[in-house]
Amino acid sequence: MSKIALITGITGQDGSYLAELLLKKNYIVFGIVRNNFSKRDIKKTWRLKNCLGDIKFLKKSLFDEGEIKKILQNIKPDEIYHLAAQAYDGYSFQNQLHTLNVNFNTTKLILSVTNKINNKIKFFFAGSSEMFGNTINKKINENTLFSPSSAYGIAKVAGYHLTKNFRNNYNMHSSTGILFNHESPRRDLNFVTRKISHSVARIKIGLQKKLELGNLDAQRDWGHAKDYVYAMWLINQQKKPNDYVIGTGNINTVENFAKKAFRYVGLNYKDFVVSKKKYKRAKDNSCKGADISRAKKILKWSPKINFDNLVADMVESDLRQLYNK
Repeated sequence: MSKIALITGITGQDGSYLAELLLKKNYIVFGIVRNNFSKRDIKKTWRLKNCLGDIKFLKKSLFDEGEIKKILQNIKPDEIYHLAAQAYDGYSFQNQLHTLNVNFNTTKLILSVTNKINNKIKFFFAGSSEMFGNTINKKINENTLFSPSSAYGIAKVAGYHLTKNFRNNYNMHSSTGILFNHESPRRDLNFVTRKISHSVARIKIGLQKKLELGNLDAQRDWGHAKDYVYAMWLINQQKKPNDYVIGTGNINTVENFAKKAFRYVGLNYKDFVVSKKKYKRAKDNSCKGADISRAKKILKWSPKINFDNLVADMVESDLRQLYNK
């Protein structure tokens, strides 16, 4: 008998890869989408083009307790993956109240309703490395103290504690994956990695002359989203709920990402990249690598796609899109 999964944020990068993974594992997949959603709206569905006809979409509000209750009663999910969020950390500096409202209140509501309807449902919450902010630890694990420096990070910390609270106080199978930066060809263009890969492709075919970036020395632990959604699934398969740091443990700079992206198309990044003050963040956390010892030991998980292949995948995808236009 097929398991039933409910995904919030299904039209996003992670949601689309997760939906594909679960469908391959013979799940029945439901996705909550906004009321104005249409399968014919390519801007909203392009990430799901490989599985659009296999997903059951639910046009509901994540802020409506009654609607969430009806969903859980009607579809009776075995697993919930709560990925919906205002996910762009840079946006959260200018829109703090909106970020807190979306990222905290939806998590609280879904956990509360799930606990009332059936607290045996396995619940996954997507946390973020932004929860740690400027920690002094050289490597970050599940015991590292949180020190968020943005509304996005603060909201994710709150979601983590909510998830843990329902696990400890109500015996829910609720877990958090504390996800370090993970990218793919399905990233939005407002993320620096996709801005780079898209611009490199445009420069290669003569549609753009320069690539303007902010702090080239900014560091991140970057992995591929395909690897990370597999970790999400593994977390919800465990007998006991727990929290897991998910990352690669390897640090790269924005400059290195650009360097490898241009090298992939046979160009020297120094001829095209310009650092502009207007793109620099007011506060950019110094990145520490992920310590994924718990994930390796319990989940038997480790990333399969390395940094070079991640960059190549993104640039190649953007080249194909431009050539096919």
